[in-house]
Amino acid sequence: MDAKICGIKDLKTLNYIINSSNPPKFVGFITNYPKSKRYVEYEFLKKLININKKKINFVSVLVNPSDKTLEKIKNINFDYYQLYDVDPEKTKIIMEKYKVKIITALTIENKNDVEKYKKFNSISEIILFDGKGYEKSFGFDHRLLKNVPASINKMLAGNIQYDDKLDKYSKITHIIDISSSLESSGVKDISKIDTFLNNLDKLKNEN
Repeated sequence: MDAKICGIKDLKTLNYIINSSNPPKFVGFITNYPKSKRYVEYEFLKKLININKKKINFVSVLVNPSDKTLEKIKNINFDYYQLYDVDPEKTKIIMEKYKVKIITALTIENKNDVEKYKKFNSISEIILFDGKGYEKSFGFDHRLLKNVPASINKMLAGNIQYDDKLDKYSKITHIIDISSSLESSGVKDISKIDTFLNNLDKLKNEN
């Protein structure tokens, strides 16, 4: 199981993650959603991620992005676009026009929300199943995912704690997406990030 650490907005934290002995596979940046306290202004974002990311994939988290936003960020150092509130037709256009890998983010409350993955599977590298909170971390009943085929590359978000027993998630998902529980007083906490990444590494070694 791999991980995505989301909502990074400062160079010190980003450098720590990149240079960790157990780095996550993905790091996410809130690109166009000012309601989030983790939102990064465009000019600073360009500087922040103009960095040797080693083997980590950088993810632009986008909520219903406008064409103007997409044009603005097209040359920034991103590997994936994580799209909220974008229909399948527009998702396909974005994928083809910008030659970028897509993480389709679905916010889950019930079984019908889960079933939407079928419309996006052929145009998405990863399907993210998230709670309904957007900038807040709301959980959902993970049992709703039991009928999603193992062949779907799944990412799971929503109220996952940095010190959780991670083996319970490995039965449900390929990738954990974590953000708010890695913070203290609203700021990413290096010690919590370290605990999470070490726990993830232990799980990998056990398997």
